[in-house]
Amino acid sequence: MIKAAGVAEVTDVDFEAEVIGADLPVLVEFTADWCPPCRQIAPVLSAIAFEEGDRLKVVQLDVDTNPGTTNAYGVLSMPTLMVFRAGEPVKSMVGARSKRRLLEELSDVI
Repeated sequence: MIKAAGVAEVTDVDFEAEVIGADLPVLVEFTADWCPPCRQIAPVLSAIAFEEGDRLKVVQLDVDTNPGTTNAYGVLSMPTLMVFRAGEPVKSMVGARSKRRLLEELSDVI
């Protein structure tokens, strides 16, 4: 998995504790090693995790090793970015984007 600095990795095992049970809104990147756009967005996610860490938790989930969560949320394309608030998915976006655009898209959920 392409690891974004400062972004925690979650799995099928701890998804409920780390994402569903989180106090903050959580941005989950569903990612895969073989996904070029996932590599593109990694530095963007790192920057957002660093700058917005007090308002937003950012995590990554490897779709190849965590099929349960991937299938449960109907994720078909990488990267899929999903925002969870109070345990529910409230927003979903597919594909890499710039930091400015991603922050604009997140403005109504954080």
